[in-house]
Amino acid sequence: MAPSTRSHPLRVVQWTTGNVGRRSVIAIAAHPDLELVGCYAWGADKVGRDVGDLCGIEPLGVTATDDVEALFALRPDCVVYNPKWLDVDQMVRILDAGIDIVSTAGFITGHSLGEGRDRILAACARGGASIFGSGINPGFANLLAILAGGICDRVDSVTMLESADSTGYDSPETELKVGFGRPIGDPALPEMVRDGTAVFEDAVRLVAAGLGVELTDVRCVAEFAAAPDDVVMKSWTIDKGCVAGVSASWQGWVGDRKLVDMRVRWRKGPSLEPDWKVGEGYLVEIEGQPAVRLKMEIFPPPDFVAETFDDFMVLGMIMTAMPAIDAIPAVCAAAPGIVTYLDLPLMTPRGVVRTR
Repeated sequence: MAPSTRSHPLRVVQWTTGNVGRRSVIAIAAHPDLELVGCYAWGADKVGRDVGDLCGIEPLGVTATDDVEALFALRPDCVVYNPKWLDVDQMVRILDAGIDIVSTAGFITGHSLGEGRDRILAACARGGASIFGSGINPGFANLLAILAGGICDRVDSVTMLESADSTGYDSPETELKVGFGRPIGDPALPEMVRDGTAVFEDAVRLVAAGLGVELTDVRCVAEFAAAPDDVVMKSWTIDKGCVAGVSASWQGWVGDRKLVDMRVRWRKGPSLEPDWKVGEGYLVEIEGQPAVRLKMEIFPPPDFVAETFDDFMVLGMIMTAMPAIDAIPAVCAAAPGIVTYLDLPLMTPRGVVRTR
């Protein structure tokens, strides 16, 4: 562990201990500039248990609770907010208490929340607090797209693609939300995709802001592919003829020109109709001078031990959690309000270098 670079560690409350939250706790416990002082428990079965026990590590001497006021009384500097879905009322309550937030729960700029964004901004002003959202995508991968444009003297368009075969990812509560398993001709599908991927509007606006451009329109265009046979997974099944491929293109337009295109393409099963091909990872393409293609692939280190797909999913949880954890010192030092990568200094991975 690297020595602390601060006179006093920042006091942190962890908000939930699900898949991402567990990795956040592990990272906070190892970080020289952070001190875990409390934890919000989502489920009653977690109340009263040591947070280390909940996260599969040694006891940390911090007990999980559902008493929000008791957590506020600990006077934390920051909440690491990792629920599966964000709750604007919760965020407002935390910010009103003068506590900064770093979030991985579908928040980048807040534009996709409609009036919820105004409520969050007002809470930041009342509490003198800041909120930052990231994750791998939207979030860190969008920062890569902005940085890649830094070697161009002309940018005509920025396209980013996340593509994956998620057959082994067992999360029906999130995937049904975007249309997986619905009849292929269901007229509700485009709106389901729009609602289920709405945070990518934030990503489009972040990239446009990084280019110094004001968009005139943001659109979502969806496509679907069908399962030619039943797709049987761990806890649910997609019936033959139903949606097993979902593609969403969130587009930022300036007049009649598409400037930013944030795309996701996910599939399930060995084949589709039409049979979309997917890569694993993230691809950034910039049309301009020069043109740029940047590919980010994620894979386990040589010493990684995994027996099941769920074991490999740990890598996804780590790369979702860490951009927010790395941002904590900068967010705590920032002016009140919604802050993004464009408002903060370069955030580096301090405290994670293995020294022995």
